[in-house]
Amino acid sequence: MSAPVFQESQSFADTRVRTSRAIGLARVLCILGIVYVHAWTGLYGPALTALDHTPQGLLRWGLIELLARSSVPLLSLVSGWLVGPSLARRGARAFLTGKARTVVVPMLAWNAIAIVVVSGAAYLGLLYAPQPTSWGWLANELTGLAHPNEINVQMPFLRDLFVCLLAAPLLVRRGDRTLAVVAVAALAWSLAPPVFPLLQRPSILGFFVLGMLVRRHDAAARIAGAPLVLILAPYLALSGVKIWLELYGEAQGLASPLLMAVVDLAMRGATALCFWALAWRLAGTRAGGVLLRLEPAMFLLFCCHLILIWCAGPAIGRLTGPLGAPAYPLFLLAQPLLALGATLLLGRLLVAISPPLAQWLSGGRLALQR
Repeated sequence: MSAPVFQESQSFADTRVRTSRAIGLARVLCILGIVYVHAWTGLYGPALTALDHTPQGLLRWGLIELLARSSVPLLSLVSGWLVGPSLARRGARAFLTGKARTVVVPMLAWNAIAIVVVSGAAYLGLLYAPQPTSWGWLANELTGLAHPNEINVQMPFLRDLFVCLLAAPLLVRRGDRTLAVVAVAALAWSLAPPVFPLLQRPSILGFFVLGMLVRRHDAAARIAGAPLVLILAPYLALSGVKIWLELYGEAQGLASPLLMAVVDLAMRGATALCFWALAWRLAGTRAGGVLLRLEPAMFLLFCCHLILIWCAGPAIGRLTGPLGAPAYPLFLLAQPLLALGATLLLGRLLVAISPPLAQWLSGGRLALQR
């Protein structure tokens, strides 16, 4: 009678380890994808819009809208999945104190660095970038309280994530029905025009709560291991709808903001599902093990990649040209790898100079030892 018990517990342990590895791989895939969302183009405003339907414009649109936009939903789901055990182990006060140290402090620090480095370079005429216009602008650029940042445009994710974490001690005590209502309400809120800046991206709360429900019902492995046809079918169908709306929706009078928002939200969820299934399958491979070695640097990449793009993009762009130039697609496709390489060097430098500083700026992800 003991053998089946051992086999069952061993299977549970294997699933837990594979889930943990898949979460690490999901972080790697998602944050590399986020770099595409913010990739340097060398163009702004009408000049950028004019190239939307050119081959290069559509390549950039496809990378962002059909792939990279899944990053925030999947990262939010993962955060919700992790929150319950962390709260149970540490207690609410220690949990929130720890999250302030690993989420809020790096956010404030990197926003300050961005203001000094990027706005400073713009002030000296070295690049075209936002500069302080008032004390209010400076305060919001540092904290992101009222509206999204203009330099570190990725930081509202950390800001909204911390709001979700503040609510987590209350949410974990609620039943499934209440959590489902909160998730649906938050996703519906994300479809409406912004009114109240408690959350700049309410969908983060929606996916965060869905992650809690997935953990509560032990469904992460079952979802990831579903047949690929069931995982890919929604993604392929929604991709077709999204492409059609992008190319012909306005001419057909169907490109209403609400319809586009609904399709976009559904597309993000379907793409996140595909990337979770990919991470789960990679978790059992040698390639997945190689990618997992990058995971400790991913939070640092998330925080610093836009500073790298602001500063290094124009210099590399002089060689490749902006969006529309013959060599630009190579630069576009390589930007996540270039940003990753620079981040790995930066991480080594930070650890060599000051391990405590490296810990603070990486949210505790980088090792204290060299």
